This record gives sequence, C-alpha cells and structure tokens, in this order.
Amino acid sequence: MSPAGAQVTAEVTLDQDQFLAGETLVAAVRITNRSGQALHLGAEPGWLSFSVESRDGAVVAKLGEVPVVGKFDLESSQRATKRVDLAPYFLLGQPGRYAITATIRINAWDVEITSRPKEFHIIEGTKLWEQEIGIPKTAEGSNATPEVRKYTLQEANYLRGELRLYLRVTDESGEKIFRTLPIGTLLSFSRPEAQVDKLSNLHVLYQNGAQSFSYNVFSTEGDLVTRQTYDYIQTHPRLQADAQGKVSVVGGVRRVTPKDRPVPKSDAPRDEVATPKP
Repeated sequence: MSPAGAQVTAEVTLDQDQFLAGETLVAAVRITNRSGQALHLGAEPGWLSFSVESRDGAVVAKLGEVPVVGKFDLESSQRATKRVDLAPYFLLGQPGRYAITATIRINAWDVEITSRPKEFHIIEGTKLWEQEIGIPKTAEGSNATPEVRKYTLQEANYLRGELRLYLRVTDESGEKIFRTLPIGTLLSFSRPEAQVDKLSNLHVLYQNGAQSFSYNVFSTEGDLVTRQTYDYIQTHPRLQADAQGKVSVVGGVRRVTPKDRPVPKSDAPRDEVATPKP
C-alpha cells in the first residue's frame, strides 16, 4: 500500500448486532481521509464493495452486486459515511454469526483499503401466527393462477432485552423471503391479533403500553398502509371483520398521534382522544 493509501481508513458499523433473516441490514462505512490529498469517490463502479463470511470462514454467496451510487469529494482531514442495505444482496437465511468486510478501491493510487470485519448475528424469532394469502388479481391478469404468499408474525427478544414484534412476508413455502420488518415494541403479556381482509391486506392489533394498543395495516408487499393508536377506555380494542370482508378496530378509543399513518393533517389536533367505537 502507498504511504497516502495508508492514511485512508474504513470502518463498518451497524445500528444493531442481531437481525432476523430478511430484515433490513444497513451497513454504514465510515471513511476517514488523512492522506493530505482530496479523494474523489463514487465515480467508478466497484469503488466500494462488500464481502460477508460465516462463523467458520465460508464466504456467503452473493445474490447480486451491492449498488453504491453517488459520487463525492472527501478532503483531507475529513470523514464521510456511506450507508447501504446489504440484506437483498447476500444469502443470509440461516441463523448464525457472520462478519462484514468493506473494501474501498482507489484507482488513481492503485490501492485497496479494507476494513476490519464487523460481526453480527442472524437469529430466529418465535412464530406467533401465520396465514397463506392469495395476491388479488389485476384486470390484465384476471385469468392467471393467483400467486400465494405467506404472512408470519414473529417475536424476537434482543436489543437490551426489548421484545419486538415482526412481520415476515414470504412465498408459499416460506423459503423465499420478500420482506422482514419490525412492527413495534411488544409487551411480554401481549397477544397480537391478526386478520386478513378481502384485499389480502394484513391487520395487526397488539398491546404496546399499559392501556394503549397499536393498530397496523400492511399490504401484500409488506408496506405499512395504516398505523393508529387505541386506548383501553371502558372497552377492550379488538379486530372485527364485517360480512364484506372489511376489517376494523371496535372497542377502545382512538388517540390521534404524530406517528399515525397516513400522517395526520397539519391542522388536526395531536394526541386527541377520538369518539369511542361501540
């Protein structure tokens, strides 16, 4: 390595060190330049690459090249951070310990800078509920065989003992993971309710406080459509489906908060108690 290259360092950091399979895994690469020269990064393909190894040193198979976009200049004595979601590009379906290594290629100096490996774990969550669903047909493909997917609710106990509720969306077999995402913090005694409506959207209601419940609706892609908060006042909130397959919350009292989705209108009062539903 050239003397200038030795003054450029890379460090990989993660927001957490445990993940469920399919969960977003954002690696932050912190680049520090003490070379005395400006670095021009991001203009050439492959300037930043990643490798992942398992506990026994085996290289984890890639599902595709990690796209790193955006060029920038890094002056001497400056630091920059590049964040990339690695989950879609590596085969990380098996529980175990892994390590990420980042490599920066500086073609102008003909050098490569490699970070120290950053360890993390893929863990298994506890399955609470699952259901297969059919993807609604579109007008163009109304005669096609419907695609079948599976919703799975899981809980995982980590992050300083915090119990969290997760949604996993997979194919019918459960082997192909489309998405794994956290729904929220779960109380140890909470028993989440889940129902699927006529459009195959998933409705989830769970207790996240002494008197509060979180209501969430997800699309078949795992996108959050609705998030609302209900309080246990006089009656217990619960999910109910009508004869047309529409699912809604009955009981309790809705409380409008800034975390609602869709976002409350700017002129709407915040943390206001709504009219109780029967």
